[in-house]
Amino acid sequence: MIGFILVTGFYFTLRTGFFQITHLRLWIRCTLLAIFQERTVRDKSDASSISQFQALTTALAGTIGTGNIVGVATAIVSGGPGAVFWMWFSALFGMMTKFAENVLGNHYRYRSPSGNWSGGPMIYIERGLGCKWLAVMFAFFCLMASFGIGCMTQSNSIAGALSSTFGVSPAAVGILVALFGGLVILGGLKRIASVAERLVPFMALSYIFGGLVLIFLNRSMVPSVLRTIFQEAFRWPSIGGGAAGILASHAVRYGVARGVFSNEAGLGCSVMVNSASNVKEPVRQGMWGIFEVFLDTLVVCTITALAILTTNAQHSGLEGAALSVLAFSSVFGSFGGVFIALSITCFAFSTLLGWSYYGELSLRYLFGEKPIPIYRLCFVLLAGIGCVAKLELVWNLSDTFNGLMALPNLIGILALSGEVAALTKSYLKKEALLASCK
Repeated sequence: MIGFILVTGFYFTLRTGFFQITHLRLWIRCTLLAIFQERTVRDKSDASSISQFQALTTALAGTIGTGNIVGVATAIVSGGPGAVFWMWFSALFGMMTKFAENVLGNHYRYRSPSGNWSGGPMIYIERGLGCKWLAVMFAFFCLMASFGIGCMTQSNSIAGALSSTFGVSPAAVGILVALFGGLVILGGLKRIASVAERLVPFMALSYIFGGLVLIFLNRSMVPSVLRTIFQEAFRWPSIGGGAAGILASHAVRYGVARGVFSNEAGLGCSVMVNSASNVKEPVRQGMWGIFEVFLDTLVVCTITALAILTTNAQHSGLEGAALSVLAFSSVFGSFGGVFIALSITCFAFSTLLGWSYYGELSLRYLFGEKPIPIYRLCFVLLAGIGCVAKLELVWNLSDTFNGLMALPNLIGILALSGEVAALTKSYLKKEALLASCK
């Protein structure tokens, strides 16, 4: 599945003429720089939609999570420093997978009888391909994944972080997670988006700032770390030994895997919230998908990787969150552990909020509006239970449903790749015409 996701991203990169590189200035202007425009952040002209900034932060709420801290540490321990290069490599092509998903999501979305936007992989698979059974498959797998990777595993990460750092009992954490999660989730998309637009920028900027301070203090190590990353990413041609080949293959495997499952390119879930944006141009919404992968993997994941490697924490024998705690503690002392614990808590809680909406939309597609209140209540209760449960089986099922989600989505976007290319070409012609008029 990881290979399938990577090949899909490479295909869309070729089909659009390396859009993420050749039109770098365009998508930066239409995303990062557009955040400072009033309409992008606040738009009340359409009460049934959310602003571009709210769509971005809600999508990032489901994307930026514990994988940015724990997943990167796991990749380095399992695949060595070279895994970081392959994480970047997967992000380069993942940008165009998410671009294609968002373009199709915006193009095929429609207004439901309640007046709200309905969009996502199940919509473009059904309306674009006319393949209802494949759309139902995606919605079912996404619904199941929302209870696992989007709910119980996230709340369990919160309980683990707060219990180990502050000594709070998992049961108490479970009550708090269920309480605060319920206050947000029971309010639907508008409330989730409202919380996400405040929480996500705060948590992302705080983590980025803390990580950059650590890297700056260890800046003398950065050149040698970058050199090691590139050397170990391609060890097999330079050494030629069997062990070196195995080491390099591990770097590819874990680097690509952590990159893919951190930014979620190919899974299709973030398309659902992006389809509720006030953007009317599909390609413009597609560029927000590029920015999501850029921020998640090339910025946040890279900061975690450099923090670990510049402090040599990877040689400690620790894994996962403990490795990131060691890296930050080596510079900030006991505050480093507190910083990572709070970061994991914010990241996991935001992911929980984002996934609650993905599961809700999938349920609505399958069974209509009536079961939604029951789903929200079950989701909140399971979030509380996840804090005290042992989740080995849930983790395994979550990985499985993540992979199963990707399959119908990738089939859908590949089958509709001609429309993505045509819409992109038409948009670029309009942009060129406007530029020539100026």
